[in-house]
Amino acid sequence: MAVTLSEAAARHVSRYISKRGKGVGVRLGVRTTGCSGLAYKLEYADDIAPEDHVFEVHGIKVMIDPKSLPYLDGTELDFVREGLNEGFKFHNPREKDRCGCGESFRV
Repeated sequence: MAVTLSEAAARHVSRYISKRGKGVGVRLGVRTTGCSGLAYKLEYADDIAPEDHVFEVHGIKVMIDPKSLPYLDGTELDFVREGLNEGFKFHNPREKDRCGCGESFRV
């Protein structure tokens, strides 16, 4: 099982942690919500929980809780700029469907 970051995402996370002045990486997960059932969670992490699965990609630690890992296995987190917008984008091979508003997905 693995989750990866693109180089662009790793650069963005690294810059943000430096600017923030603390942090060990990012924590990814899923939560139940929306019309398709699941939504992605992403937050900067200041510590590693004992139950976390930890992946290190491009020098950045990615923490995932055990319940979320089966939904995120194989996912790449990217950071993209599209016109005036920028943000993280999840490329998840397990995703079967996404709701029309883009808030939630189904595996």
